Amino acid sequence: MDMSTDHDTFDNGALPDDATHDPRQALEARAYTAFDDGDLAQAALLFGELIAIAPGVAYLHYMRGLAHKYLRDWPASLQDNLQSQTLRDDFDQGSAWNAGIAATGAGDWAEARRQWKRCGIALPGEDGPIEGDYGVACIRLNPWSSAETVYMRRIDPVRARIDNVPLPESGYRFGDIVLHDGAATGHRAYGEHEVPVFNAMQRLQPSDMATFTVFVQCDSADDIDALRRLTLPGIGLVEDWTATVRTLCRRCCYGTPHQHADAETREDDWDRERDLGVAAQGRAAVEKLMAAWVAAAPGRALEAIEQREQPLSDPEPGQVWWLGEEEEEEEEQDDR
Repeated sequence: MDMSTDHDTFDNGALPDDATHDPRQALEARAYTAFDDGDLAQAALLFGELIAIAPGVAYLHYMRGLAHKYLRDWPASLQDNLQSQTLRDDFDQGSAWNAGIAATGAGDWAEARRQWKRCGIALPGEDGPIEGDYGVACIRLNPWSSAETVYMRRIDPVRARIDNVPLPESGYRFGDIVLHDGAATGHRAYGEHEVPVFNAMQRLQPSDMATFTVFVQCDSADDIDALRRLTLPGIGLVEDWTATVRTLCRRCCYGTPHQHADAETREDDWDRERDLGVAAQGRAAVEKLMAAWVAAAPGRALEAIEQREQPLSDPEPGQVWWLGEEEEEEEEQDDR
């Protein structure tokens, strides 16, 4: 998690006289302004200049580590946060969490384990990658752009496996192992409970499941349930995007001819036209799955199978994407 940091002036005797105090305060103000504006490279540079002037000020190392974290420069962020810890007399949770995130991103499992233990988090095993069960949560994919929100199974404090079939536009896949931030940006319903929402930082391990968009027609939810129950080699998950995703008309985006349902149709009325997301190792597996499903009952029709996955996106300079969600933004996102 990112702990709040006061915009203090130097307090360790590093400022030798009043004549140089104000210019250095101005430099610090510029550094915070650059960070708040999303100019992370400039913020890291300016905090580096401040560190050169006053290397013993812990929060300056923390802030440069925070800039490096959102630049996803894991080795640099790790070193900054370790130095922030070294300069403090007491345990600092923010530095420990960000060091744990950076160590995980860098694949330094010994250091990641050390930081999580310092935070009081129980870990399975003694060394290597952490493979535990830290519950279900949600993750905002590409929080700097579309911010599609999907469910995930957390396998360590900041790594999780995606449990939905993300939209192809996201660049992510069902089963991807993703590094996420430590601070929740919101909450979503999960059964009778709420679970936290975290920002995705980076994909660490790609899934072997590709994403296929499948357009079908069927008479009821029972038909979709029957499809989801079918088990065939090479199939990871079938998701009824028509039921689970709020988004623009995907059929129009893909150019599949159809007529829109009456806009006044009640939400509880069944729409025969269904848009499915299928995670599979190859197209042949999807074709076999759909053929078996169509043949098993009347009223089922396969219209098209498409595969148009996109590459992962990166944040642009000037984007302040790590903040919590605003209510008006939630209505515009693709939510499960």
